[in-house]
Amino acid sequence: MTFHRSLLGLALAISLVPAFSQTAAPATRDEFFWLGEINKATAVINTDEGLLDKAMAPRLAAGIAKVLQDGAQPKAKRPSTVITFEPLLIEAAGPDVTLLHAGRSSQDMHATYRAAILRDQLLDLADQLNKTSGAMVKLAEKHAGTIVPNYTNGVAAQPNSYGHYLLGHAAGLERDAQRIREAYARIDRSPMGTTVLNGTSWPLNRTRMADYLGFATTVDNAYDAAQISSQEEPVEVGAVVTSIALHTGGFVEDIMTQYAQSRPWILLAEGGGNTYVSSAMPQKRNPGLLNNTRRDASQVIALAMVPLLQAHNIPPGMPDAKEVKSNGEMVKTTIAVLKQWERILGQMVISPERALEELNSDWTASQELADVLMRKYKLPFRVGHHFASEVVEYAKAKDIKPLDFPYAEAQRIYAETVRGSTYAQALPMSEAEFRATLDPVAIVKHRASAGGPQPAEMARMLKVANGQLAAQAEWIQARRTRIASSLARLDADFDRLAASGR
Repeated sequence: MTFHRSLLGLALAISLVPAFSQTAAPATRDEFFWLGEINKATAVINTDEGLLDKAMAPRLAAGIAKVLQDGAQPKAKRPSTVITFEPLLIEAAGPDVTLLHAGRSSQDMHATYRAAILRDQLLDLADQLNKTSGAMVKLAEKHAGTIVPNYTNGVAAQPNSYGHYLLGHAAGLERDAQRIREAYARIDRSPMGTTVLNGTSWPLNRTRMADYLGFATTVDNAYDAAQISSQEEPVEVGAVVTSIALHTGGFVEDIMTQYAQSRPWILLAEGGGNTYVSSAMPQKRNPGLLNNTRRDASQVIALAMVPLLQAHNIPPGMPDAKEVKSNGEMVKTTIAVLKQWERILGQMVISPERALEELNSDWTASQELADVLMRKYKLPFRVGHHFASEVVEYAKAKDIKPLDFPYAEAQRIYAETVRGSTYAQALPMSEAEFRATLDPVAIVKHRASAGGPQPAEMARMLKVANGQLAAQAEWIQARRTRIASSLARLDADFDRLAASGR
């Protein structure tokens, strides 16, 4: 999230720094930005708490302000490390500005800006995930009554509501949202004030620093802060984005199977970057959007492995896995994948008629025969399963579709299945019941267990899913507001410090 920075007009009292304009572009929250915020917070806190001479503080604050103003100019250099940022401070305010370095180190300062940047990126990821999930739930509501085949092991298995299928995918994305919130809570802790390994003899106010920078709390153990916690954070985010990428790939692959059919029941709307015509075969419409999304999801997994491998077998505190740019690319690529997935959901063309035709051309309803015989007529499931299997085998040998299967043949097969047993020797189903049992629409409608695709459960699960989306949106907004308000408060206090030298 970006927002307009407050005026530094009060720093004009020192006559060293021109004021920022209210119309200035929002600050880029990169390493340079956070090094500036850390220095501003240090100046305010240490002055208030007697660690920095109050008479000197306004001049040092003006130096900080000048460095930040210079860095905000077009094409200006924005140093990303303490050792390259500090010379700019010295140039602007003289060597006295290094008094701000009391009890600080590049270790805790870098760990802090890495956590702050990753925190922002997680909120961006959460926001896009919520948009993609919202598109999924909206489409599920639209297709709550659309009956389609579901597949296991790549083979048509059972009829289902397409809305129910989509809510299953949405449930996976909701767990990804939970993972983001959990990872965020561990990252939203300030390492500042821990110095290198075991803190400092300076009585720094770590809690106030954390609050100014928008963190919820501090990393408690000083050794953990820069040596352990900061190394595991990108690895944990890598696990989160891996889960999102796996969910994306699974969904895309399910649609891709339709493109192998001569008459798919689900396709992408043609053109507009969704599909493209083959260079050699005029009849082909290649699903470019699906291909690209799958490719990029695989790229996410590859990028997520980088911090894991870099963090492997190295001593605590090494910077290998902490690179802001590569870790940021991992998250940005995931956001791009989610945007593509959202686009897929908006460009899908689903044919309920063709889906039902496919269901009625195969025997995906055959399990219901065994279920009804057991539920209503107490026939053991395995016996009923054997009967249904024999019906399917006969039908496939004779190329008979479910709705056309002769009832007399069903009676014969049943009698042969139970011959010599103690079970009823005649098929207890009437012909009307036999045919109704093979109706995929009726099967879906009459599911009775919780979490199924029957209308009442679909209505309940849609309500839950929409509630989760709303809660996630509120969570994102609350975290962004906290960070924004904390930084705004820091700006106001820093401006007052800079003006106090008038």
